[in-house]
Amino acid sequence: QVHLVESGGGLVQPGGSLRLSCAASGSIRSINAMGWYRQTPGKQRELVADITSGGRTNYVDSVKGRFTITRDNAKSTVWLQMNNLKPEDTAVYFCNAVVEIIPAQMYNYWGQGTQVTVSS
Repeated sequence: QVHLVESGGGLVQPGGSLRLSCAASGSIRSINAMGWYRQTPGKQRELVADITSGGRTNYVDSVKGRFTITRDNAKSTVWLQMNNLKPEDTAVYFCNAVVEIIPAQMYNYWGQGTQVTVSS
């Protein structure tokens, strides 16, 4: 069993910053990609950013230059630094990890979600 625990969401004014964190724990052999997704009511969950175990990153166009994803492989933790936040960034943010539990078999896990609200 693998658990992803998120923290760092909240209410912030436009132009402000928040830092999300997500720590994975459990029967983990290795973690491939880790990432952050977000979802608003009535819309599909969308990828915000992800990062491989080697540090290669990928961002959705709307957050490039404002958000930074980093990870610590030894701590099985990923962070999302969000700067210059905009009202359209308001969403529930979910942590995701692709985890190897059994050799050569990868499984997809999700955190419980953390609310980010950008409003004046």
